[in-house]
Amino acid sequence: MKRTQTPIDLRALQAFVTVCESGSMTSAAKRLGVSQSAVSQLVGALERDLDVEFFDRGSRPLRLTIAGRTLFELSGPLLDHAQTVENRLGSALASGTPAMRLGCVDSFAATIGPELIRALSGTASQLAMWSGLTPGLLAQMHDREVDVVVCTQTMLDESRIVEVPLFSEAFVAVAPRRWMQRHEGHSVGWKELAADLPLIRYTARSVIGQQIDRFARHLQIDSPRRYEFDATDPLLSLVSADLGFAISTPLCLWQARQYLEDIVVLPLPPGRLSRRDFFLLHREGEWEKLAGEIVNLTRRVIESIIRPSLRRALPALAEDALQ
Repeated sequence: MKRTQTPIDLRALQAFVTVCESGSMTSAAKRLGVSQSAVSQLVGALERDLDVEFFDRGSRPLRLTIAGRTLFELSGPLLDHAQTVENRLGSALASGTPAMRLGCVDSFAATIGPELIRALSGTASQLAMWSGLTPGLLAQMHDREVDVVVCTQTMLDESRIVEVPLFSEAFVAVAPRRWMQRHEGHSVGWKELAADLPLIRYTARSVIGQQIDRFARHLQIDSPRRYEFDATDPLLSLVSADLGFAISTPLCLWQARQYLEDIVVLPLPPGRLSRRDFFLLHREGEWEKLAGEIVNLTRRVIESIIRPSLRRALPALAEDALQ
């Protein structure tokens, strides 16, 4: 096939996909609300632009060539993206406000995210939010797939990224309540816990997993890697079942709060590795006002909702565990 500089005509591509899905030019024309000759011309123009045939026109019904099958398989994401661009542009023009794309780590999205959406619904009606692991969010920020990111790492190699500290939380040991009941009357802490039960971990592909691994090595916790999870829910389900202990954070515990009645938190030694920090990232000169609103709202939600709730559910949690 000859290489061509001609960009693909999206109307022609849509016509081609509709023919493939409907099985004939006639059916495609009815679905698109145009004449059969219009569909035939669009598909023919696409074939001429790319210098290839997509259909074996000698067969009935139409049969795709190898090139046709390849294009059909690749067309879906391209057309979906084009539709997304059209929808976002239309929404921005209708509202007078461009859509802001906010990426968050899971624990933030699940706990503070709903309050942010409620509070910003009037200011940023075009707010889009999704969650993920910090490395993926930073890659999306680099590729301009998101506008603002809340995560637990900074982008040291990006000079035009503004980094705003949001809050900090301490790592805590999470013990099964049944384990604590078995040791009732004895003075036990994280050392006895780590000596008796295996450590249930976050996966090393997550930043929190990497941070906890470093902290555990610093504390000389020598536990085999047997159970590892990306999310807090399955991790705490094993802890609550008395199958091991975990190292986690207040926000993660609140994210999986259905397990709080079956666990007990124990403090870990303070130090350079004993906390994780949250940052809000945005580009210089972009979304600065809304980023400031997110910072203020986040701190307000922590102080007025999350911290008091955690204090009631986990009275042993230190006052500075979330600050």
